[in-house]
Amino acid sequence: MNAVSRIFQPDGRNLSSGGFALLVAPFFTLMLLVFLYPMLSLLSASVLEPEPTVAHYERALTDPVFVGILLRTLQIGFTVAVASLLMAYPVALLMARSSGPKSILITACIVLPMWSSVLVRTTAWAVLLQRNGLVNEALQFLHLTDGPLKLLYTRTAVVLAMTHVLLPLMVLPIYGSLRSIPVNYDRAAEIMGASPLRRFLEVTLPLSMPGVLTGFLMVFLISLGYFITPALLGSPQEMMVSTLISQQITMLLDWPFGAALVGVLTLFVLFVVLAFGKFARFDKLMGGAV
Repeated sequence: MNAVSRIFQPDGRNLSSGGFALLVAPFFTLMLLVFLYPMLSLLSASVLEPEPTVAHYERALTDPVFVGILLRTLQIGFTVAVASLLMAYPVALLMARSSGPKSILITACIVLPMWSSVLVRTTAWAVLLQRNGLVNEALQFLHLTDGPLKLLYTRTAVVLAMTHVLLPLMVLPIYGSLRSIPVNYDRAAEIMGASPLRRFLEVTLPLSMPGVLTGFLMVFLISLGYFITPALLGSPQEMMVSTLISQQITMLLDWPFGAALVGVLTLFVLFVVLAFGKFARFDKLMGGAV
């Protein structure tokens, strides 16, 4: 009890400043050792090797090949975020309005895939999208195509697989926002004569926007640095920046330029996060719509 009383204030609920520092010290120590220090070391190589210069950043931002890869990465990330949002919102709405076994079943379908490896789910898409895979066989069986389509090693394959993998990260924040909306709001709008569509557009959707913005941001930013799925399902012509960074560092051994690409991506992510902070509060990450 003495140890606990030294950490907590006398009311037994709020942490003292010393207790708070003690609890968060392991987390920040771990982040410093495994994230911040390696990141700063890598970024320093982009401007200090072989000599102090910004030529690597100039090359990354002016070379048409690398600029094209960066723009393609943004396009794919945005497409994945939009596709995830369109599929996640109805599922989250159904979860929020369900109860009992139905709610448990829907939640399990969303959460359980997160327990499996991204590599396994990506490989499953490679099996489905190959020329003699299930997707091509279904299209031919339904007489939608005369022969097998080239689905594997295309941008379509990358977008499909990434949307599938990142979909739970869109569903859960939206679900949190929808669950936090008082039921009385919808009932009040119904009593006042609003149709179901109007109630959704003027009550449910606006109040769930914190979850929508949070899910969109999470999926978009994670998509920018995704590696396994683009590497396995994409092609050299559809290369994303993560694959380019890996190629520069592991194959060409051009660490300074690879670090510069990391720096460009990091700066863009920071810009997006700061811009997002102007429109939504981060303490609403899993809900808090009202």
